[in-house]
Amino acid sequence: MSFLHSEVFLYLLPPLFVLFGLLLTQQEQQAKFFSDEVMSKLRVSANTLTIKARNGLFFLVAILVIVALSNPVIDDGEIEIKAKSSDIMIALDISDSMLAQDVYPNRLKFAKQKALNILKTTMDERIGVIAFAKNSYLVSPLSFDHDAVKFLLSQLTTESITEKGTDFMSLLQVVADTSKNKKHLLIISDGGDKSDFSQEIEYAKDNDIVVFILGIGTKQGSPIKLKNGEFIKQDGNIIVSKLNEHISDLATHSGGVYIQSVKSDADIKTMIREIKSKTKSKELKSEKVKRYTPLFYYPLGLALVILLIATSSIGKQQMPKIFSLLFLCFMASYPSDVKAGLLDFMELDKAKDAYLSKNYKEASNIYEGYAKKTNNGQSYFNAGNAFYKDKNYKKAIESYKKATFDSKDLRAKNYANMGNAYARSSKEEDLEKAVQSYEKSLKIEEDKQTRENLESVKKVLKKKKQKKQKQKKQKQKKQQQKKQQQNKKSNKDKQKSKDNSKKKDDKKSSKDSKDKSQKKSDEKNSKKSEKKSDKKPQPSKTKKSKMSDAEEKKWMQKLNMQKNSYMYKLNKSNKENYDEKPW
Repeated sequence: MSFLHSEVFLYLLPPLFVLFGLLLTQQEQQAKFFSDEVMSKLRVSANTLTIKARNGLFFLVAILVIVALSNPVIDDGEIEIKAKSSDIMIALDISDSMLAQDVYPNRLKFAKQKALNILKTTMDERIGVIAFAKNSYLVSPLSFDHDAVKFLLSQLTTESITEKGTDFMSLLQVVADTSKNKKHLLIISDGGDKSDFSQEIEYAKDNDIVVFILGIGTKQGSPIKLKNGEFIKQDGNIIVSKLNEHISDLATHSGGVYIQSVKSDADIKTMIREIKSKTKSKELKSEKVKRYTPLFYYPLGLALVILLIATSSIGKQQMPKIFSLLFLCFMASYPSDVKAGLLDFMELDKAKDAYLSKNYKEASNIYEGYAKKTNNGQSYFNAGNAFYKDKNYKKAIESYKKATFDSKDLRAKNYANMGNAYARSSKEEDLEKAVQSYEKSLKIEEDKQTRENLESVKKVLKKKKQKKQKQKKQKQKKQQQKKQQQNKKSNKDKQKSKDNSKKKDDKKSSKDSKDKSQKKSDEKNSKKSEKKSDKKPQPSKTKKSKMSDAEEKKWMQKLNMQKNSYMYKLNKSNKENYDEKPW
């Protein structure tokens, strides 16, 4: 615990001690005229506080009030406040053509009103003003002081520049000299008389100027009425000034947008939205500010209770009861979700000391316990930081998820730290969650370090995906090769079995053909023998009765010998008797 205004003790405590010292030592007025014995008889015995007791209570009340004035607080750490801006330079056309009254009251006043509305809707941005006609000059540099810009803007008239005409090139040259970085220019103009803006477009691109244009006027146009009531003429004819829509080419080709003005604020809102979508807020400066939990209401509340007792006529016997009742009422009304209890600052200081001494485990346990007890977002955030330092990233992520803040800065920081915790994991799904956390943080608030972390994690994630894809391809290639080998082996076995079956078929077919040829040969021989047998038996009809059995047997043997069939050869006798005669 600390005191933000500790000088209050120095200024108020010494006079307080002097004053109450005089009050406590001063005698009562009656004591000057009467003795103590007489005074005790004169006094009515009342069961109330004595004068010295009351004075003591008043002295205690004064001390408590001084303590409250010194503003006791608990240090909740530091937060970094960053000043960011999408710098916008407004260029107002103050040429004579802006006096045309086709919009009410005239183009110039209508344009100035639009510019003032832009200042109202962009309170957090730096705005600058340039006035231009034939020449251009800087009315106000980029500034957060919108009141000063409004004052300077309201003073612009067509007489601010004496040379007549409209030159957009001189305007772009003035804008190019204001900064070397990317510049965003909002032109409020009727577009002049030029139809070809190719030079201006090329110059804007070369000097990194993004042009946004709000067109003032109508297509029908209007005569240009001067202050003296006369109309501008050329060759005796009244000039009718119209909205030059060719100016839109300068906006669209330089990366900006062109919007024609309307009576409502819809054109301004759309233009600001388009400008912010195409620009990035630049960090101008940052400052670290300490966060405190105030405790002044505790001594102040206690002082009021004591003052009530000191000024009352409550008896001495009832005093303890009154104190007990007040204490119970105080405890009953004590909120459960209060940020710091009467003695919680001691616990938080202990956690802070443990964190600073790099005892992250103890710090995380204290912060987590306090956060669960009070449901305090800052304590969950501190617990997450302590877990992260202790390399307990899982617990850190859980704490960051429970931390809730109203402040955009703290929410962005919480998401960024959650992304850091996810990024410590090597898992692809955790890296994707880290990317999501970083993107949420950047959506709330742009930060250079968070942006760098996001790009780094994206690169790692890309490499992991490429490696995974490569491994997948290699696995598929191996499986394909294995499958090809198996198919090759299977085809080889099939070919082998096919060859074997072919050989068997060939053998079988050759054998069959051989058998067929042998059979044909046997049939042929058989037919021949049958023919012979048909021819020769004719004479035997006459001699049949004359042939003996032995002669018939010899005749049959001779016929068998003339046949080629192996069946008949089996009946061939081992020895032939050539001496014997066939008959």
